[in-house]
Amino acid sequence: MRKYFVLIFLALGLSLSAQDISVSWKTVPMDGSRTGVTASSADDVKESLGYVKGRRYYAPNGRKFKGTMRDVAKILIGVQPEMSEVKSVIAYSTRAMVREAPECELYDWFIDEMMRAVEDSVGLKVDIGFANKGGVRVDMPAGPVMVDDIMSMFPFRNHLYYLALRGRDVRVILEQMVGTSWQIVGGCRAVVKDGKLAQVTVNGEELDDDKLYGVATIDFLLDGGDGFHIAKNAEKKIMCNGYILDTMLAYVKDLTAQGKPIEYECDGRIKIYKGGKEL
Repeated sequence: MRKYFVLIFLALGLSLSAQDISVSWKTVPMDGSRTGVTASSADDVKESLGYVKGRRYYAPNGRKFKGTMRDVAKILIGVQPEMSEVKSVIAYSTRAMVREAPECELYDWFIDEMMRAVEDSVGLKVDIGFANKGGVRVDMPAGPVMVDDIMSMFPFRNHLYYLALRGRDVRVILEQMVGTSWQIVGGCRAVVKDGKLAQVTVNGEELDDDKLYGVATIDFLLDGGDGFHIAKNAEKKIMCNGYILDTMLAYVKDLTAQGKPIEYECDGRIKIYKGGKEL
């Protein structure tokens, strides 16, 4: 009888493997509803996660658990020393910065620093910055900020790039964003009216189609990422050292070294109007 069950399981496995399987994810808040557990830093493991003693797990809210809950807790608590480096607090954020298109504090904070880093790296003036909003995976928390927060925010191994683009190519990129999905923009100010790009200024002047501009971006967007081909007509293309994560970690640590918190303000670089009313 056992061999028939084996054959059935093999048949089911082959059937499933032949199907197209899609995978999606969602963010689930760690609310501690059963245990009082919260996300820990390197210095508050016991207070945040509780502790295991003998055959019981003692949760932060005072509840006691045995069996599977205790076993899982033991594993989670046991690996915390190895995670101490990424759980170390490296900065302080005065408030939460939430991802929101077409413009938000977090996106502006990120792209403006990215532009500065590219300019420093290549020694050439950067006028404009483009990045994809999908490359910023989580919001900036309020309060203490850990290495893990920044790693989770910028998890992809994307290189920074400098491009030299004519104004007409910059305009095409912005018009594509208007027609599809607005991404992260720095250095220029754009006005959209009733679904059309009405005005673009760079450094306080109207975008000049014939002028050559320095553009900071990432390799993901150079040739096809999210449907963009930003490097298509680039007259110069230079890859910078390191990844986005390296740049942002260094920036955050430098802010802390200067005694400054993480904070930013939107400057209204993207204005969208419909029927004469701003959205």
